[in-house]
Amino acid sequence: MTDSPAARLQQLFEGHRLTPTQRRIAHSMVRRAAEVPFLSSVELAELAGVSQPSVTRFAVALGFDGYPALRRHLREVAPLDVPDDTAERNEYQQAVDAEIENLRHLADLLADPAPVRRAGRLLAASRPLPVLGLRAAASQAYGFAYFAAKVHPDVRLLDEGGTMLADRIDAAVRAGAGALLCFALPRHPREVVDALAHAREAGLTVVTVADSAFAPVAKVSDLLLPAAVGTGLAFDTACAPMLLGRVLLEAMCDDLPDAQARLEDFDARAAARGLFVE
Repeated sequence: MTDSPAARLQQLFEGHRLTPTQRRIAHSMVRRAAEVPFLSSVELAELAGVSQPSVTRFAVALGFDGYPALRRHLREVAPLDVPDDTAERNEYQQAVDAEIENLRHLADLLADPAPVRRAGRLLAASRPLPVLGLRAAASQAYGFAYFAAKVHPDVRLLDEGGTMLADRIDAAVRAGAGALLCFALPRHPREVVDALAHAREAGLTVVTVADSAFAPVAKVSDLLLPAAVGTGLAFDTACAPMLLGRVLLEAMCDDLPDAQARLEDFDARAAARGLFVE
């Protein structure tokens, strides 16, 4: 873990059993790590969409006497520069700025590549490899599965819920799967949490890309890789989770000895068929 403001906040929260409301506060603080030391409890409550007393209880749960004590601690470890004033930038620009900050946070997390490399080994070794993503996360799962199928011999996309989802997970286990990759984004469907619990009970190692280390899927994941989503527009933006998915593909390719040969074979066949317009 690097020494960025977001990384220090993550370290502060580790080891504490937080309620769903408290996890929401923690997630909001990580997303706006540079600003948090300068926010009042009321402003933080508005940012997280919770009540002001919830912020106070959150500070106490972390071991502080109250929110003022937590904020003093954050100011002691925060950079000296106050965040730039973005009041003159319109809402579209601010949404892009927030997404850029999410990518910077992801870059900080990737300074320690060990979790991603571990995930890559797990995914490469799983035959077949089920990839799960429902509702808002379905496109992330589809994108990963599309590219993964070019280098992995058996990728199974699970992007539809319903009563057959558990059946498809069981079928993957019977076929020899050892791991499952899940993309989980807000709002988190209960069905995803249930599916991951079922996968673990069936013996799969669950690797999850989620919007936060405090997401509801954390408790049913063996390895969770966080990548924040943007919330400045009417619908969330997910540039960081998408990029993390591509990073996972790269890590998986590193553990697939024939990945390059498969890609070259695909390119040759695509050229022979005139598949792409140059």
